[in-house]
Amino acid sequence: MISEDKEHRQYKNNLHLAATTAAAAAMVNVAGVMVFFAYTSNITGHVATLAEELVKGHWYQAGVVFIWLFMFFAGSFLAQFLITFFEKYGPYLSHATPIILESLGLLAIGIYGHLFYTESLKETEILIASLIFCMGLQNGMVATISNNQVKTTHLTGLITDLGREIACVFFKRYRTQIMMEKIKLHFTILSCYLGGGILGGYFFIAYDFQVFYMVVAILAFVLYADFNSLLLDKSYNLVKPIVSVLKDDEEDNL
Repeated sequence: MISEDKEHRQYKNNLHLAATTAAAAAMVNVAGVMVFFAYTSNITGHVATLAEELVKGHWYQAGVVFIWLFMFFAGSFLAQFLITFFEKYGPYLSHATPIILESLGLLAIGIYGHLFYTESLKETEILIASLIFCMGLQNGMVATISNNQVKTTHLTGLITDLGREIACVFFKRYRTQIMMEKIKLHFTILSCYLGGGILGGYFFIAYDFQVFYMVVAILAFVLYADFNSLLLDKSYNLVKPIVSVLKDDEEDNL
């Protein structure tokens, strides 16, 4: 999912990355709505809220919302910066770094919320900002890795694209394999986001902030899946010359 660079990515890797990260984003977003009454994986509504608070002259509230918007920007900025900085060490480490940072952030939020959260306004504002930062990290990471083919923390643009793409299917000249793959990718993101949201809501009701541990587990699976495949590939490359020599010797003996 993350061990290929964006120039040589296969469609299936984008599909798998989209499915897992969309589910993770939805779980975070639904949990944020249920506990904080605020969306944490998309910021379109926060822009409208910022405009409203400025019109009403609520400067403190406007400042808080502005910080939330900045945190999403900062997360996306940091994801791109880390990927670019570490790309000399290979695509896996480069792409894994933002995921590791996001996982640590969500783990810290889960621990704090489960053990220490007192529902004060200041705590709530900081935790919302932290979740938005994590989602900015994820969205920036996914967009960069997939060469802007995948964005999984919000669905406004996706549903717009899906409507356009399905309209094109009615015309034979646009009914290409690439178009069908785009539709499949967008339906995957939409369905996994919905499924992740349902799971996130259910597990938040049952386990409160511990739902973020599940999100971390999903991200850990993304890291493990590619790390495991890389180990297998390297192991095969190490034994391949030995296997070739043994095979040649066997043929000579025959």
